[in-house]
Amino acid sequence: MSGPEPAPLTLGTAGHIDHGKTALVTALTGTSTDRLPEERERGISIELGYAQLALPSGRTLSVVDVPGHERFVRTMVAGATGVDLYLLCVAADDGVMPQTREHLAVLRQLGVRDGVAAITKADACAPEPAAEEVAALVPGVEIVAVSALERTGLDELLAALDRVARRLPGRAGAAGPPRLHVDRSFTLRGIGTVVTGTLWSGSFGAGDRVSVLPRGLEARVRSAQVHGRPVERAAAGQRVALSLAGVGWRELRRGDVVTVPGADLSGTYIVDAEVELEPGAEPLRRGERLHVHHGTRAAPARIVPLEAGGLRRGERGLAQLRLEAPLVPCAGDRVILRRLAPPDTIGGGEVIDPRARRHGPSTEVVARLRSRGGSERPGPERVDQPPRAPEPPAPEPLGEAALRLAALLDADGAEPRADGELAAAAGLSPARAQAELGRLERAGLAVRVGRNLHYAPDALAALEARIAAILERDGRATLAGVRDELGTSRRYAQALLEHLDRRRVTRRVGDAHLPRRRR
Repeated sequence: MSGPEPAPLTLGTAGHIDHGKTALVTALTGTSTDRLPEERERGISIELGYAQLALPSGRTLSVVDVPGHERFVRTMVAGATGVDLYLLCVAADDGVMPQTREHLAVLRQLGVRDGVAAITKADACAPEPAAEEVAALVPGVEIVAVSALERTGLDELLAALDRVARRLPGRAGAAGPPRLHVDRSFTLRGIGTVVTGTLWSGSFGAGDRVSVLPRGLEARVRSAQVHGRPVERAAAGQRVALSLAGVGWRELRRGDVVTVPGADLSGTYIVDAEVELEPGAEPLRRGERLHVHHGTRAAPARIVPLEAGGLRRGERGLAQLRLEAPLVPCAGDRVILRRLAPPDTIGGGEVIDPRARRHGPSTEVVARLRSRGGSERPGPERVDQPPRAPEPPAPEPLGEAALRLAALLDADGAEPRADGELAAAAGLSPARAQAELGRLERAGLAVRVGRNLHYAPDALAALEARIAAILERDGRATLAGVRDELGTSRRYAQALLEHLDRRRVTRRVGDAHLPRRRR
């Protein structure tokens, strides 16, 4: 008599750009996770990729393959938030690199402690030096030398992943309402609106009524799939696709949360959390602005330390996060903290009160939060009130109109409509749309590229990376060349090049745009 089915698990890749993550996933699963033409042309992952991995025991894992470029750490965080174990890739000919460290910082702050390290490209260079670096960086991790090209070490790697997966409990029995954090929304002929993501808790099946937060849209599940196969009910801990009736795909966006009506969840602008800064991070000042990542969503915020001494590197402390756009957290969820400029992962934390009131530091506040789930580390004997700094400006909440514009920009991707067309599609007057776009710019959810043109940040970052690749290859970029390589119109190519000129990434010389030399 066979035993119970093992709990579903999700495996996430991690590692520096060009360290062979996608090639290794392809060798292990037979599925190329680079689905965009520009990813295949450039050999650089830009978006999240997905596959299914069969282990020697017969167990299957959902795989999320993340981009390794520093411009796409935000995308990497969106993919990593639902994983149970990791596959760290470090190239034998490169060793540990900056994004190796940052990806590990993200995993550490998300509480993802278990995984396997693969020393890739072992056919091109001796793997031992890179393995020694990894062993020093991640003590105790199992390390396997592999070559995706020669297909060596793959069986050993699969066996190592099987051993790690065997000791993990999975999320299938996790408490709390069903929660799917959306990372893609699209439409399929004959199926309609589809959303995909990693299911954090609960389950979904055909006929379920669902609510999409933070906007409170209502829909019904037509069908559920796991890796392209229909299932009666999709369980937590794996990649899930839901076909939804009652909403259009353009109404949904990465960062939305699919749950059930009546769940104790809602969009929030103030969160109390216990946070921890990375050892190399600079101390955070009261009112400092940063990005808070939760699930597949990110929001700018100001941070208010709640304990004497503030927040120092390598230490834990209580803080209030005052958000400028809503997140949908539960108590106990993990968040990632990143600086806005220069963008860098500086820490993370655990949500204690997901719908807190605005307050400052005090002995009573610290005691209350510690009793609700903060760490057991002893605090100082006496908590003094720090000198009162001027209150930072209150975060600027984003209303329904702004969120509607942001969803349209996300859906438009590489070719956003002009601001006037955007206003009409959102049902807003041009003046109101401009005001809301300004709020989105300040919240980091839109970027003005031309006089009447805005882009979603992720779409713009992907286009900038492609133009950077042209500059690196040819030493210059032209309007016609960018237009042809991006497969876009002259209007968009010109707007992008002029945007890079204004940002002093490039300078125009005649008909060419040349990279500026960095001092």
